[in-house]
Amino acid sequence: MINMSLLAGYVPQAFKVAVIKPLLKKPTLDSGTLAHYRPISNLPFISKILEKVVAKQLCDFLHDNSLFEEFQSGFRVHHSTETALVKVTNDLLLASDRGLLSVLVLLDLSAAFDTIDHQILLYRLEHLLGITGTALSWFESYLSDRSQFVHVNDESSMHTKVCHGVPQGSVPGPILFTLYMLPLGNIMRKHSIQFHCYADDTQLYVSMKPDGTSQICQLETCLKDVRTWMTRNLLLLNSDKTEVIVLGTKNLRETFSSDLTVLSDISLASSTTVRNLGVLFDQDMSFSSHISQVSRTAYFHLRNISKIRNILLQNDAEKLVHAFVTSR
Repeated sequence: MINMSLLAGYVPQAFKVAVIKPLLKKPTLDSGTLAHYRPISNLPFISKILEKVVAKQLCDFLHDNSLFEEFQSGFRVHHSTETALVKVTNDLLLASDRGLLSVLVLLDLSAAFDTIDHQILLYRLEHLLGITGTALSWFESYLSDRSQFVHVNDESSMHTKVCHGVPQGSVPGPILFTLYMLPLGNIMRKHSIQFHCYADDTQLYVSMKPDGTSQICQLETCLKDVRTWMTRNLLLLNSDKTEVIVLGTKNLRETFSSDLTVLSDISLASSTTVRNLGVLFDQDMSFSSHISQVSRTAYFHLRNISKIRNILLQNDAEKLVHAFVTSR
């Protein structure tokens, strides 16, 4: 069945129907408010096997032909949030050692995976990556005529067509999203702006002397071009959640921050920390805020474990400590 699908460049209709099961984001939230639910998409098991086979071949093709974005750490072997954070942190610390200030911009996209245009994606696959013939037909079949329905308390809704976005809960979906975003890297390079991506989280940063107005102008122009590109590609940059922070020694920051309050309609972060891929970045790059938060969380779990320690076997107590404390 899998081989027939690949040879024919066709995905059976039954493989393209997703069942949506709403899940309350937190137990404390009001169950009567729809916005408090997260839609979990489930696809047929056999379709996931087909997707796994295709994703493996696609990744091998991209790797062998060096078609991955160099600074995209999402959904790639030997890449992770850790490698992305190490790269960005290293660049920022080296700049600080040279007596430079850095401006870090964390872009936030609204529902990025759900707004992907299928025709634009197929164009990318064909003209940017060279995927043609039966392989392209397979992706065209895979993306077209998809539907979903909601299933709650043994009741099902009517089926609704899915005309945009990469299939939620699918195996190749995240990889296809990174391929859709490929031209974005060229925009940043054109403006000589350093960047790093993890899926839809994009970080832009420049390092300069406190009087380096030209780099700020470059960054602002780059952000305008990024916003224009995203609008053309049906992506929405969320200015309210996009954060900017100035990093460097205190005396350098004081001579610089007063001159910069807004960057391409994005207000400078009024707080002294921003959350970057789960890690708190502070203006001094000391990570003291992050360490304090991790310590507080670890202490909270340790205290809870201590309350039930007398009824736990040694082995079980160790599992709890490793699960909740040392894993952080």
